[in-house]
Parts: sequence; structure tokens; C-alpha cells
Amino acid sequence: QVQLVESGGGLVQAGGSLRLSCAASGRTFSGYTMGWFRQAPGKEREFVSGIWSGGVTVYADSVKGRFTISRENAKNTVYLVYLQMNSLKPEDTAVYYCAAGRTIATASAETYDYWGQGTQVTVSS
Repeated sequence: QVQLVESGGGLVQAGGSLRLSCAASGRTFSGYTMGWFRQAPGKEREFVSGIWSGGVTVYADSVKGRFTISRENAKNTVYLVYLQMNSLKPEDTAVYYCAAGRTIATASAETYDYWGQGTQVTVSS
């Protein structure tokens, strides 16, 4: 059974940092693109960042220079993907979702096959 489990969300003041983690298990993800998306109240889900299996990274303009995505090779069949978020702003407040898909259309949510349940990030001003 495929599972993606996010962790690391929380409440932080503007200018602060958080590191989100995503533990993916249940199949081999070595050839998959891993992505982070977010959804704020009353808004549509939007792309944040993605990393291809070969290590190429893609970022939304709104987070470039502040967020960094990375991934670790499988350990005991669990793949780890991280999103380091620095200089957080109130507009970064959202539920953050991890996703996996065999896609190079990194920013297109519909091309991802698997999704986590999300972790809440709240940035206070």
C-alpha cells in the first residue's frame, strides 16, 4: 500500500523557518518526481516545488530563493523528501501536500499519482 506521510508543519512567526518532511513508502519511487503543493483557505491548490528523480529542482516564483527541496535515497524502502522553508511570510500559510508521480510536468497537480494527507503551516505576522 502506497503511503505518503507529511510532517514538520506548525506555527511560526514571519521570517522564521520550518522544514517539512515527506516519507513515501509502498513502492519504488526512484523514478518518480516528488512535489510539494499547498492550499490556503478559499484558494485552489498550487504548486510549490518539485524534484525529478535525477535531482532537477523546480520552484514556484513565489518561493524561489526562500524554499529548498531535497530528497534522500531509499532507506528500508522509505523515500524521504524535504522542503526547507526560510524567510516565511504570512501568505505562505496553507496546508502543504507531498505528491509523487511519473511526470516531468512538475507543476501540474493532475499528473501526480499519489498524495499525502497534508500538514498545516501557519505563519503569523
